[in-house]
Amino acid sequence: MPAQQEPQTSIVLREVTPELSRHMLSDVSTLPAVQLGDFLLQIELDDPKESVREIARRELRETPDVVKPAVEDLRRLLEDDKELHVPLHSEAWLVRFLRPCKFYPESAYDLIKRYYAFKVKNHAQYNGLAPSKEQNIFNQNILTVLPTRDQLGRRVLVLELGKKWKHNKCSLDEVFKGCVLFLEAAMLEPETQICGAVVIFDMDGLSMQQVWQFTPPFAKRIVDWLQESIPLRIKGLYIINQPYIFNMVFQLFKPFLKEKLRSRIIFMGKDRELLHKHITPKCLPENYGGTLTIPPVTGPQWLQLLLLCDKEFNAINSYGYKKK
Repeated sequence: MPAQQEPQTSIVLREVTPELSRHMLSDVSTLPAVQLGDFLLQIELDDPKESVREIARRELRETPDVVKPAVEDLRRLLEDDKELHVPLHSEAWLVRFLRPCKFYPESAYDLIKRYYAFKVKNHAQYNGLAPSKEQNIFNQNILTVLPTRDQLGRRVLVLELGKKWKHNKCSLDEVFKGCVLFLEAAMLEPETQICGAVVIFDMDGLSMQQVWQFTPPFAKRIVDWLQESIPLRIKGLYIINQPYIFNMVFQLFKPFLKEKLRSRIIFMGKDRELLHKHITPKCLPENYGGTLTIPPVTGPQWLQLLLLCDKEFNAINSYGYKKK
């Protein structure tokens, strides 16, 4: 059979209107998108559609009479905090932290403090973190986001940490930084703030050499990040194609997991039916038993897109705890 031709992909620039710019912390004038055949992949800053707004009302208490005072109270709490430098002018930024906390301002304020404290504690990974400085992880093509959301409106991040991962060319620290960049971009999207994200860990072909790369400090950092420090609703962590030795890796993470996150980790092995119970086949590529016809977005394609957002990541990095 002749090899299937890849559809033409190209980068398209979209003008940032005042409506879109309120979600951004920088003054970028254009935002990149990737044209995949007929499909346009972009950072989605438009207002959520009605079905998503309904989820926000039902799950997050997001109604005008709750949102307005919550934003004002959170802004007041942050104004009183002289140690933090944050974009108080940006209502969209405040809402970004209020949504995962169901619009309870004190909880959102605590989350903001944990978010920035985590960055201080892990400054080696966060200093100047931008796509232009982390090109290797994307070029390795082991980290990607599926082009479409799943049936519940969630973004789907896929990490392939088995045979595709060349651990001597790409460290786990680089994988972590790539994930941070992806999730920071996802946090800009109102629909993702409401519906959340899920992560597929494809461990197919994991080797003993790779198992040795995982350490207790690394495991603790990942769990602290997911459990305490990330203003995003992580709705599921799906481990697929894992060999028996993956148990050794999981044992490192286990002591740090609280019940809420632990209950969202599902070991699926090669059970595609189980995977399809959580993510419907029409949202998954063929290699996961899915029927998604949009071509996969490769790591290098994501890099092209994210490189054009460097300015926004630099703006994100400019906030936080003031240097003593």
